[in-house]
Amino acid sequence: MEHVKTYQFQTYHLDQGTFIIEGPVSRSYLDSMTFDEGLFAFRPPNDQFEAIKEISELEEGRIFILRDAQHIIGYVTYHYPDPLERWSSGNLEYLIELGAIELSLDYRDLHLGSELIKVSLSSDEYEDYIVLTTEYYWHWDLKNSGLDVYEYKKLMQKLMGYGGLEVFATDDPEITSHPANCLMARIGSRISIDQLQAFDDIRYMNRFFF
Repeated sequence: MEHVKTYQFQTYHLDQGTFIIEGPVSRSYLDSMTFDEGLFAFRPPNDQFEAIKEISELEEGRIFILRDAQHIIGYVTYHYPDPLERWSSGNLEYLIELGAIELSLDYRDLHLGSELIKVSLSSDEYEDYIVLTTEYYWHWDLKNSGLDVYEYKKLMQKLMGYGGLEVFATDDPEITSHPANCLMARIGSRISIDQLQAFDDIRYMNRFFF
């Protein structure tokens, strides 16, 4: 499968300054940027910056950034599911994962997370993909948000909804281990019935229990 990557660019003029959302961006482009210290939800900022650089080099990998001048204050990643997770078990080349979205705490009041999702999923090539995301409450910044897990779940579902993702049921043990966790996906308009069935087979791998 040829992984088409159409560059997107949007400028936002706000009271706090001018901000840009763009992508997919290359590793060399990322090398010219700085990475905000508030981006530490998954690992220390320097390590996370290196991780998104590596994703940008993957054939299917896509990195979209939110930046203030040359300073990255948010990002979203797209790539194939982790080989250790069930979502990779079918080797479906059209199934990619929205792996992470993060905005630095100091910039969350800009409310540009929804724009980051919308811009990153706006290209026509996504009609050839199923884009999934697994929402686990242990990744959420409950402390700084002041929300409980169910309020945060609604927040994340609304955020992903800006990109056309919807909630899908599954028997995946990690998802079902807590009622706040959920699976969401966006089904491209050019996805065939057979392709959708293959995704359904991965969503429910323990059908004999039902």
